[in-house]
Amino acid sequence: MRTQPNLVTILLVMLLAAGTALQVSAETRAPLAGKHVALLVGEGVHDGETLMPLAYLVNRGATVTVVGVEPGTVGAYNSDYQFLVEQAADAVDVANFDALVIPGGQSPAFLREHESVVGFASDFFATGKPVAAICHGPQVLVTAGVIDGFRATAIEDIADELTGAGAVYVDDEVVRDRNLITSRLPPDLPAFSKAIEDALLETL
Repeated sequence: MRTQPNLVTILLVMLLAAGTALQVSAETRAPLAGKHVALLVGEGVHDGETLMPLAYLVNRGATVTVVGVEPGTVGAYNSDYQFLVEQAADAVDVANFDALVIPGGQSPAFLREHESVVGFASDFFATGKPVAAICHGPQVLVTAGVIDGFRATAIEDIADELTGAGAVYVDDEVVRDRNLITSRLPPDLPAFSKAIEDALLETL
C-alpha cells in the first residue's frame, strides 16, 4: 500500500525547485554543467532513491533525462509520487549521456523484463562511462550480464544474485569499481550521489 510522501521526499522536491536560486559561486553551483545523465526508472520505483540523485545532480548543473520502457508516468511503490518518463530506452542513444543511474524499489524487477531496457543498460555499460545503481538497481545489470568480475553492493536480499552473476559482493555504503558505482539502501544516498558526481568530474 502506498503511503503519503514523507518529510524527506518533500524536502528533496523543495531542494530541487530551489536549486537555481541558491546564492553560491558559479563553480559550486554548476560543476557538472554540460553533463547529461540518464535516470532509468519503471513502475514501482523507490521515490527517495529517484529524487535525491535527481536533485543532487540537477543542483550541480547536470541535465537529467528520465528514461524507461516508454514515455508516460510511472508510480513509486512507497508513496503517491508519479514520475514522468521522458524517453523510451530504445529511442535514445547512449552516446548522448555521460552517466546512467538506476534507482531501486520494485522498478528494476519490472525493467529487467524488457529487452529494450536491458539492451540500453548493456550498451551503456560497454562505453565505460559511469553506471550507478542502488538497492535493487543492480538487478538490471545482472540481467544485462555486465557485472562479472566487478566488486559491487546492493540490498542484501539480492546479494546472491550478484555473486551468481560473477560479482564480488561487498557490504558497504558505496562501492566503486572502474565505471560501476553501487550502494545498498536510502541511508547510503548521500555517499551514492557524491560518488556519481566524483565520477562525472573525472570525465571533464
